[in-house]
Amino acid sequence: MSHDPISAKSRLLVPALLVLAIAACSKNEADAPAPAEAPATQAAATQTPAVTAETAVAPGVKAMGAEQLREAASKALAENRIYSPGGNNAMEYYLSLRDKEANDPAVNSALTDLLPYTLIAAEQSLAREDLAEAQRLAALIEKTDANAPALPRLKQSLAAAERSIAQREVNAEATAKAEADKKKKEAERVAAQAAEQKQAAEALAAQQQREQASRAAEAERSAAQPRPAATEAPTPTPAPATPAPSPAPRTVSAPATPTLRVVAAPAPRYPADALRSGTSGEVLVEITVGVDGSVTNARVVRAQPIRVFDREALNAVRRWKFEPVDAPVTTRRTIAFNSGGGSGD
Repeated sequence: MSHDPISAKSRLLVPALLVLAIAACSKNEADAPAPAEAPATQAAATQTPAVTAETAVAPGVKAMGAEQLREAASKALAENRIYSPGGNNAMEYYLSLRDKEANDPAVNSALTDLLPYTLIAAEQSLAREDLAEAQRLAALIEKTDANAPALPRLKQSLAAAERSIAQREVNAEATAKAEADKKKKEAERVAAQAAEQKQAAEALAAQQQREQASRAAEAERSAAQPRPAATEAPTPTPAPATPAPSPAPRTVSAPATPTLRVVAAPAPRYPADALRSGTSGEVLVEITVGVDGSVTNARVVRAQPIRVFDREALNAVRRWKFEPVDAPVTTRRTIAFNSGGGSGD
């Protein structure tokens, strides 16, 4: 056959070129993208139809003539393009040449020699999760030998990788959704907490205003309570024409302050420091007794010495209890602290 010299030359070149190709493939694998970049490659692969045995050879390669294919295959081997790039590699040139000249032993032998390296490359692509390239190489292998022993395992690995990546994407979406939900709930919690704090602040301010208004009203009532008036002197009147006895002196008294009757008056605690140092003193406190007899307000008017017995005096009078009265009453009491005999009022 007229092509025998070229075929023989190609067969002689294949073993030597494969040695160089193995080294080049190893270098290419070392320079391959890291697995972290695989999802982007896989995403791109899902946007194009999967390569099959029928579409493994590029249309441009199929359109080439036999001589042109031989030259292209030899050149591809010389340049270490055994199975890539797609549309410009020795495997596709030989496969297209075999379709044109099925009985050429040199072509079949070359394909048999190149098949193991294509399989290795497919497995390496799978390891990188470059499923598009792995699918293309698997299609080349299937077109070369549909009964290749490693082909079923390769297809199973491809399917498993696709499922794994799909599941990982589902998990990533679920994780992203969970994170988004978590952030949303945290934002809602912070907003609710801020609203609660605002309500609490408003309630506290309103309570303080009510207390201030109550204290002001009590102060006004206390100031408005008349003190006991002195006996009025008789008003001199002109002597009538007919002598008459002078009217008797008239006494006018203001309503008396309600009498406070103590029900319970716990003694104050003697401060430990003052007790150790033998300090004595007294505190004049002003208290307001509510209608139920409890002390509603207490403050220090005067203390001797200052800030020694104040706190204990206030703590004590706030626990005092009186009989109920008709209206709040404000009064003052002196709490005495004697280092020798405790305290009293």
